[in-house]
Amino acid sequence: MELAYYSDYAVRLVNTEEPARGKDTLTSVEAVRDLFGAQQSAARRATDADVTRFRSVRARLRAVFEAADGGDEQLAVDLLNSLLLEFPVSPQISGHDIRDDDGRPLWHMHLADHPSNATAGYAAIAAMGLAFHLTEYGVDRLGLCEAAPCRNAYLDTSTNRSRRYCSDRCATRANVAAYRARKRLEAARPDLPERTGLAADSTQPSSAQGERRRGLSGR
Repeated sequence: MELAYYSDYAVRLVNTEEPARGKDTLTSVEAVRDLFGAQQSAARRATDADVTRFRSVRARLRAVFEAADGGDEQLAVDLLNSLLLEFPVSPQISGHDIRDDDGRPLWHMHLADHPSNATAGYAAIAAMGLAFHLTEYGVDRLGLCEAAPCRNAYLDTSTNRSRRYCSDRCATRANVAAYRARKRLEAARPDLPERTGLAADSTQPSSAQGERRRGLSGR
């Protein structure tokens, strides 16, 4: 498995909830099992009790993203370290029976978990994947979507650290909202030529003022 695959575990779990919208899809053991993706053997360990445990881990992972998004690098690291201590993993070399063209195993690093329950196994992989991502790319690569009220978590893998939204849909929605806001602002302001004309008129003395000034100067 690649590093990005492991770190995506954390993103998938955090994004099962949208607090600002009052939405939560993590409501059943089936929803828990869906989070494991292709790891069906691990998913089968899930029970109803894991729903509550998964929600607890989700809150802690979101706190990591919130700290990173708020610029508190040390807090993000401390929160993640606490998860790593509580949910350890063992790195192992694995081939998963996949062979190259010469028939040799395609060896790669695999994070083996030894969990007491499904939550512990998932949390271990999610925390380690997020730790790999943070140390490899930087804490500022952990973000929360700026398209309010979304606030979904994302991992910024852009070359120029420019990602601000969790998806193209949110990016488009934010751009449309910004465009409409500019249009409303422009419509609310008087036209510039009219304002210029008014300002010019206000600087010219009236005929009565001119007569008085000429009279005063002739005295």
